[in-house]
Amino acid sequence: MGAPLSTRSARIDALRGLAVFGILLINMWGFVYGYTALRYGVVDMTATSGDRLAVFFAAAFAEQKFYPIFAFLFGAGFVLQMRSLEERSGLDEAKAIYRRRLTWLLVAGVLHGALLWFGDILTAYALTGFWLLRRAGDAWSGIKQSIRLTVLVNMALLLLTAFILASVAGMPDYGADTASEALLANDIYTRGGWIDVTLARIKDFRLNISGFWLFVPRIALLFLLGVAAVQRGWLTHPEQHRALWWRVLLAGVFIALPLNVWFGYEALGWALEPEGSSRAFHLASLILEVSGPALAAAYIAVFMLAGERAMAKVAALLAPVGRMALTNYLMQSLACGFLLHAYGLGLGASLSRAQLMALWAGIVLTQIPFSRWWMSRHDQGPMEAIWRRYTYRH
Repeated sequence: MGAPLSTRSARIDALRGLAVFGILLINMWGFVYGYTALRYGVVDMTATSGDRLAVFFAAAFAEQKFYPIFAFLFGAGFVLQMRSLEERSGLDEAKAIYRRRLTWLLVAGVLHGALLWFGDILTAYALTGFWLLRRAGDAWSGIKQSIRLTVLVNMALLLLTAFILASVAGMPDYGADTASEALLANDIYTRGGWIDVTLARIKDFRLNISGFWLFVPRIALLFLLGVAAVQRGWLTHPEQHRALWWRVLLAGVFIALPLNVWFGYEALGWALEPEGSSRAFHLASLILEVSGPALAAAYIAVFMLAGERAMAKVAALLAPVGRMALTNYLMQSLACGFLLHAYGLGLGASLSRAQLMALWAGIVLTQIPFSRWWMSRHDQGPMEAIWRRYTYRH
């Protein structure tokens, strides 16, 4: 039988479960529309209100919201695991054990990206984790200094991104070329054979990796914030920091939420008219790099501020999902490939965007009871058990 969870662990695991489903909500579009600037494809002007709402909802409330939560919790999990390992084996042995853990994750990420899902995030987590491992044992002052440095790096990269986007958005025929790329990617992923899809996936995976120079610094900052949240007790003892979490929630609701709604509006508008001006969309995208994680922080705050009775109900549904997050993440890629690609059922070629959201809900409603059933009989998910076996091999 699965081990009973403390209230603290259940709260964190439930938050991780929410992140797994939020990540799926964004990843699903890539299985249909590929790795293009038009994440939601080219939306026909005659699209139904349901289809338009599906794009708006995903862009406004999910895009750039859930990978930050997962990265934040990865950093928190890192410091909790390192503390436990260090108490048992000392710092040097703890680092050696965690290094094996990251090596396994890196290999799994590369295989996942090449064989199942080009948008794999495990590779970036593993590479950033090796850097974070060098911070193991740092006191709060050391972590605070690292946070300041990564903030400065991310600010510089954000300015560079703004310059690049301003140049690209002003190029002639940029929108037309982007629309053509999106339509071609959609045709390959939903109608192409296994070889066509595999070659497209590997190409897109290479493009994904080529963007790590921008992405990894963001992950590093989120990891460090997760470490800080444990060191300062913000995550592990939220009842002692309710004032902090209320400030985070209010900032998310009154500042980040309107900016994310604006991004959703612009994302839908550009998908409807990709050959029009994209300057407003790119400006909203740039702001999303900050406003997205800020709204993610508000989501975390809701979980930290929730009362015990309400959280117990949420945790009953989501905590088992979070306890086997890696298994669920990989199962989602298998399911999306089988359901949406042409070498499987090929549903991506016929499903509307509203129906794609319904499919997302179906996967969620399948994984919740499966996770509860599995965790009632085991201490870990199947992939987590394999991961642990490699990590602690002698």
